Amino acid sequence: MNITEFFNIDNRLLEMDKKALADCKPIFEKIDNTTEYNQLKVLKAFIKNGVSESAMAGSTGYGYDDKGREILERVMADCMGAEDSLIRHNFVSGTHTLTVALFGVLRPGDKVLVLTGRPYDTITGVFGIDEVTDGSLRDFGVEYNQVELKPDGTPDIEEIKNSLSKNDYKMAYIQRSRGYSTRPTLTIYDIENLCKAVREVSKQTVIMVDNCYGEFVEKKEPCQVGADLVAGSLIKNPGGGIAPTGGYIAGRRDLVEKCSYRLTCAGVGREVGATLGHSRELYLGLFQAPHVVGEALKTAVYGSALFQNMGYEVSPKPHEKRGDIIQCVTLGSAEKLISFCKGMQSGAPVDSFVTPEPWDMPGYTDPVIMAAGAFTLGASIELSADAPIRPPYAAWMQGGLNFHSAKAGILLAAQKMKEKE
Repeated sequence: MNITEFFNIDNRLLEMDKKALADCKPIFEKIDNTTEYNQLKVLKAFIKNGVSESAMAGSTGYGYDDKGREILERVMADCMGAEDSLIRHNFVSGTHTLTVALFGVLRPGDKVLVLTGRPYDTITGVFGIDEVTDGSLRDFGVEYNQVELKPDGTPDIEEIKNSLSKNDYKMAYIQRSRGYSTRPTLTIYDIENLCKAVREVSKQTVIMVDNCYGEFVEKKEPCQVGADLVAGSLIKNPGGGIAPTGGYIAGRRDLVEKCSYRLTCAGVGREVGATLGHSRELYLGLFQAPHVVGEALKTAVYGSALFQNMGYEVSPKPHEKRGDIIQCVTLGSAEKLISFCKGMQSGAPVDSFVTPEPWDMPGYTDPVIMAAGAFTLGASIELSADAPIRPPYAAWMQGGLNFHSAKAGILLAAQKMKEKE
């Protein structure tokens, strides 16, 4: 099938497309292997926990005795290799989910050490890094510190050990994905090494991982290599493009219980929370997630290969090991960055006619441009690209419910840039 039957693509780009696909073929085979493993893992969790049609019925009011909700949380725990989990539609975002976990575990006077440098923009206000934001952890008397990354963007293991040995830290916090930085994303191997480093110095410190964008990318999850707690968003990987909203927290049973008291209220916790008919979408999304993540990974690898062939700096490079679904493309100028996003928007199944423009988005320090024509508003598992308008003018691309349509979106982004040359 020739894309030019449907879209106007430059012949030079079509040649680069062929080369990129040839380069990606052996990588796609590895992705398929991981996808199959994770899909069978999820299937086993559904079977083990006896998922039934009745489990998908909704509850109202307080939501007492919602067996479907309880079964789903057991399924999610098994998928994450954890003792327990909370998975709810009423987590409004990944940042909200992480906030519930942080406030669930930390108390006034506690100290938290971030092991991966400055966290991404929307969580800085939760910690109260730059100022005592009303309602932040700092406002509640939780002390924040971070260990800077090494010049190559990797965690500084020796400095982490040194910092932990000097203070009694309640929590060591790891951000798996890169946020709006060009540092490498952490793989499961990297997370395992960080967990080992923490345990060498401080056995009681709670290790928490922001797992956003990383679920089902590899065959193991952070709780299987030493993390005590993980959290993420259902409109990213584990929602499979079907969950309309929500988030999850998974890990040690005692810590998940503490988080449930923050989610609702002390003394009640996880026993309440009406599902309102959303359970079917969460079940189906979780079941579909490994396959959709595989499609998103193929999209990222292809995008990396294509834009590398076009002469742009890409991270990760096509053959590099990946810890999440995000692909960074450094474009070098605001004009190219905006053209990239406009082109990708034009290939979206929803709102293709919309022209994205940079704007002062709440929670961010610079104007941000976002290309996202998604069935679920803001769903990062669907093909999207976003970036702050600041040097080095890099675009962070992620998602793709299916590879073939996502590939078209990437080619249209490249075409838009070619037209501006």
